[in-house]
Amino acid sequence: MIIKRPIRPDRLRQVPPSFSWVDHRLVSARYIEQCDPPSLALYLFLVTVADVQGLSFYSDASIGRRLRLDSVQLSAARQLLERAGLIAFQKPLYQVLGLDSQPALTAETAHPRTNQTHSVAEILRRVRDGGAS
Repeated sequence: MIIKRPIRPDRLRQVPPSFSWVDHRLVSARYIEQCDPPSLALYLFLVTVADVQGLSFYSDASIGRRLRLDSVQLSAARQLLERAGLIAFQKPLYQVLGLDSQPALTAETAHPRTNQTHSVAEILRRVRDGGAS
């Protein structure tokens, strides 16, 4: 049996008072498989800045600057998240949606997995560098 012990017990993660967290069903219900690096960066940003109801009013210009996405990339990322059922958008309001147990499958997720794993740091680095592999 593997005994798990925190490497840094002085830095144990806690839900902050500002209410910002990521639902594990993003992975377990396979929502993440419907997303590309720019849409994942946008989702992480929206989850981080949203209030307890999942709402935020950041402008496209501000989000684009922070994520280093141009207006076309941001629009595509937003549309992908909407299709995946992860967000709702009605300018200027974003809403991070609660996750259902199973997302609607798109053509992209109907294909077999590539068995590749990527860290969040790698995904964000790829977004910063323009999505290059």
